[in-house]
Amino acid sequence: MQGFALYPFDPPGDIAALRADLRSWLAVNQPQGDVVARANCWASFDADFSHALGAAGYVGMTLPKRYGGGDRHPLERYVVIEELLAAGAPVGAHWIADRQTGPLILRYGSEEQRQRYLPGIAKGELYACIGLSEPGAGSDLAGVRTTARETAEGWRINGQKIWTTGAHFSHIMLALVRTEEGSERNAGLSQLLIDLDTPGIAILPIIDMAGHHDFNEVFFDDVLVPHGALVGERGQGWKQVTAELGLERSGPERYLSSHALFVALIDAAGPEPAPAIATLIGELAAEMWTLRQLSMSTAAKLAAGEDPMVEASVVKELGNAFEQDMPRRVQAIVDCGWGDEDDLAKLLRALLIASPSFSLRGGTREVIRGIIARGLGLR
Repeated sequence: MQGFALYPFDPPGDIAALRADLRSWLAVNQPQGDVVARANCWASFDADFSHALGAAGYVGMTLPKRYGGGDRHPLERYVVIEELLAAGAPVGAHWIADRQTGPLILRYGSEEQRQRYLPGIAKGELYACIGLSEPGAGSDLAGVRTTARETAEGWRINGQKIWTTGAHFSHIMLALVRTEEGSERNAGLSQLLIDLDTPGIAILPIIDMAGHHDFNEVFFDDVLVPHGALVGERGQGWKQVTAELGLERSGPERYLSSHALFVALIDAAGPEPAPAIATLIGELAAEMWTLRQLSMSTAAKLAAGEDPMVEASVVKELGNAFEQDMPRRVQAIVDCGWGDEDDLAKLLRALLIASPSFSLRGGTREVIRGIIARGLGLR
């Protein structure tokens, strides 16, 4: 049975100075718009901010300098994204490209792919989406039915992806497709890097109940991409994509989506909060501290080159539960009307609507619990 091995979080360099420099930069460059944009901020799109963040060296930090990156340690990047999320910075445009597409291209991609895509990612100008979920399969990645058949001209793709975050503003998709005819489950899968302006691709919006456009359906109708679109080894897509999910599931975004509400609650409570509110603030702070330790430990294990699939799934499951529960716990104890316009009321209203979807991102709760159960030897 596997346990949750705790790794020391020990980034190199002067971390206090790194945090101070970024906070100073944010004080000048972070948009001061609607307070609601500071909640769930890793879904907030702002191309100008992403470009400025890239120019300042805070995007593509772990990529080599020869590809425009910063050659920084992964745990230094962890510190930076923790600061960005805690501040509610709009990092959604470059988020997926910086978090996982860039590192995956660096690890598995060809030299041509690295030179073509990584400099734009490091500049905060090239955006990516993930082509995993499909109708009828959801988070069951082994249920992929989208096919790519190798021809003399290249790979010919047919099928559909769904719940694709940011496809409408992304330049590329890293898609998991079935390249071996007659293969089943996790065999015969490969990853293709697809330019989204390729003829035959249709991107249709999925509007959520808050009226936001984050998700999309993406249709592939006889789409032809070059042979060089293959990332890594043919037929090794399952292995590659599960390594990619380790990057996706364990970061601080898994427990900081509702952080702006926590800050607003403290501000509204003032220096002498009512006992019940003080108790809630203490409980939330203690739970967040614990989640942070688990997340940092998993980041350290990733940085050591290991595969923390179970630990990453534990962080995602517990983190999602925390950030989903917070709005309901705040609602139960504060006196906010649905139409109130103070910051606390605005954030509470927005997160009560948005938070049910948090556990869908990066794999549904049922799938994540299955991974944890297998890792613990319970199934």
